[in-house]
Amino acid sequence: MNRGGSLAGHGKPPRSTQDKGARWISTRAPGLSAALLLLLALVATYWPTVLDLVHEWTHDENYSVGQLVPLAALYLLWQERGALRRLRAQPCWWAGVALILLAQAMRLYGLLALYQSAERYSLILTIWGLVLLCTGTQVFRQTIWILLFLLLMVPLPGQIHNRISNPLQSLATAGAVFLLELMGMGVSREGNVIVLNGNVQLEVAEACSGLRMLTAFVVVAATLAYVVDRPRWQKAVLLLSSIPVAIACNIIRLFATAELNYWTSSETAAKFFHDFAGLTMMPLAVLMLVAELWLLDRIIIRPPDPHATPSAPQTSPHPQRHSRLSFPQHKPSANSDA
Repeated sequence: MNRGGSLAGHGKPPRSTQDKGARWISTRAPGLSAALLLLLALVATYWPTVLDLVHEWTHDENYSVGQLVPLAALYLLWQERGALRRLRAQPCWWAGVALILLAQAMRLYGLLALYQSAERYSLILTIWGLVLLCTGTQVFRQTIWILLFLLLMVPLPGQIHNRISNPLQSLATAGAVFLLELMGMGVSREGNVIVLNGNVQLEVAEACSGLRMLTAFVVVAATLAYVVDRPRWQKAVLLLSSIPVAIACNIIRLFATAELNYWTSSETAAKFFHDFAGLTMMPLAVLMLVAELWLLDRIIIRPPDPHATPSAPQTSPHPQRHSRLSFPQHKPSANSDA
């Protein structure tokens, strides 16, 4: 027996697999080349906008999670590679060109009105248009949630940021005061300043509003909702529940910081708030989301799959034993006398 020949033959993939891979590459080579050229043109055209986004991610802690969104989107696309391979890429010219023209009009408005958010969102619209232009509606529908997920990498416009940050700041202050009173501590509130026992003041600044935690939790919840195998309404519930989960975690963090500020020092409390508590809140939020999925499994009864084939009843390998109060029924044979 020629062992060397068998080992060499075992190391090579089957010819059918090689032919299938070569056929897949040859049929999609023109589309992939065009998509690559358009992607390079997109990066060159939007390079100032990309640099502006990177600067925002690295200098504004509220939106630092945005730099992880493109990486998470690539991971989700890789998870969908099997489904995308089965789809037929048929370019949709009119929809792709229309969406790209709309994005460029939005970008022109942003340039003329000095409105950076319009330029940033036009980048996302241009990516959508390129997907339609190069791959068609089937691939666009398959990846629509990933394309929507890209919106999370763009910081909120200034007016929306202020309308969200200020109520979050007030809500975090009120929640921390409630927990402190619940624990029996004398506390009063003066705007966004918490006064502990009449002599220790703790200011809830805008950085303590929880907006950074909210943006991070929404990104994590969106990724988790896409990965888990659940109905769409449960995924929507999981995504929406990330907002109260983020608010609750921020209130818990403020409560712990106030306790440390009263019993130790303001330096220890500040270090806890920005370092230790910031690291522990994310695992706590993920545990809350996983617990929510577990709770949905317990309270929601899934209907049986009509396409599933019924399984055969399992027979026990041990002989059946009758209990002390049950007796086997004896059926009379046909030849027995009445």
